[in-house]
Amino acid sequence: MDIRQLTPDYAVSPQIAVEDVAAIRAAGFVLVIDNRPDGEIPPDLQTDRLRAVVEAAGIGFVANPVIGGAITAENVTAQRDAIASATGPVLAYCASGNRSSIVWALSQAGRRPTADLIETAARWGYNLEPFRPHIDALAAR
Repeated sequence: MDIRQLTPDYAVSPQIAVEDVAAIRAAGFVLVIDNRPDGEIPPDLQTDRLRAVVEAAGIGFVANPVIGGAITAENVTAQRDAIASATGPVLAYCASGNRSSIVWALSQAGRRPTADLIETAARWGYNLEPFRPHIDALAAR
């Protein structure tokens, strides 16, 4: 498992597995957000299976499947609401952590400067520069 701590309260990672859940709990995460659509992954890593294991470990779980290249306003709202409702650190995952960083940045538009959102993701190898106009537009609302 490769956790990338974007902020003190929000981290992203590539796909998690059942055997990662104990380490996620030990790291102090109180909520896991699944940003990966089930159609991309084998049954043992799909939402229902991971939700059951994560929740059995006492960690909250939110499914917010994000399709690469097709992030919706609903995805952004769901991510923002999940983050806002968390009582502690959040871990979001997808295939590489990229979609989880993009939807995070979009959900935080207007709450943090656009440059800060882009630079934060860049420190972990995620290029959000192409999303600058979209983040700016959301921030202006």
